Amino acid sequence: MAHREPPSSPAQPAEGTPAARTLARIRAALPSLAPSERRVAEAVLADPAQAAELAISALAGRADTSVATVMRFCRAIEITSYPQLRLALAAAAAREDALSGHRPAPGTDISATDTLDEIVSKIIYNEVHALEDTGAGLDVDALGRAVDVVAEARRIDIFGVGASAFVGQDLHQKLHRIGRVAFIWTDRHAALTAAALLGPGDVALAISHSGETEDTVEPLQAAAESGATTIALTNAPRSPLARGADLVLTTCARETPFRSGATVSRIAQLALVDCLFVGVAQRSYEVATAALEKTYGALQRRGRQPAQRRPPADD
Repeated sequence: MAHREPPSSPAQPAEGTPAARTLARIRAALPSLAPSERRVAEAVLADPAQAAELAISALAGRADTSVATVMRFCRAIEITSYPQLRLALAAAAAREDALSGHRPAPGTDISATDTLDEIVSKIIYNEVHALEDTGAGLDVDALGRAVDVVAEARRIDIFGVGASAFVGQDLHQKLHRIGRVAFIWTDRHAALTAAALLGPGDVALAISHSGETEDTVEPLQAAAESGATTIALTNAPRSPLARGADLVLTTCARETPFRSGATVSRIAQLALVDCLFVGVAQRSYEVATAALEKTYGALQRRGRQPAQRRPPADD
């Protein structure tokens, strides 16, 4: 397990890629694109169906950039030609139209005038699409390797702060219930201390939507220097966190300003955590099932016991 593998690439070759994956890959690439390329991506994401109908010069004009930049954007998302991009966008737009019906457009933010019904519709729609995009863009081979190393690990240390800390706590609780030695660190100093004690045979898993949070990036780097196998769970596959990890599990959550970083991203992260946990539990199915039943039974027995009343204290 001490062997260092290069970070897995979350992007798959464009050839044969499902329509659902195209827009998810563009969103995932946004943080790492040059400013002019990002304008192209934003123009495409704003209206994929209309972008699919534009000549390359028209799209370049809409993004206030050059034809050469549009081609660089295509290469950045591993699409080999502009006609191929147009076909992929047309297919992706058709798929989203079929799924959405009259529901709000994905990424639509909450406005000051929305009714409660509209708020519910927007939140549910965006969270469902985050799960669909995450599933479509997930590198299953990387997930399989992550399951392998976690299942075989001597110990698993999980790093995360803010909203990502809650996701890390969920994974820690799940692993602990099937008898895995796991720890969750939500403080940078404690995380760095724990990372320094890791070594070959251990796993460090860091969770960060942006992939740029230093309180998470630095402990993962320290764990790698100690010889542990490192896993990044992030929405940004080209972020510092992802670049420093042996394995990368990528979400595809569409955050909007009103709900940035704490809601849609958390739902996608929890879904990947569940996939990882179930994969690990399946490797030792009978042992994991017995452990889950035992811990569940302990809670049930405790819940049936009458509360013990203490005698009143003397005045």
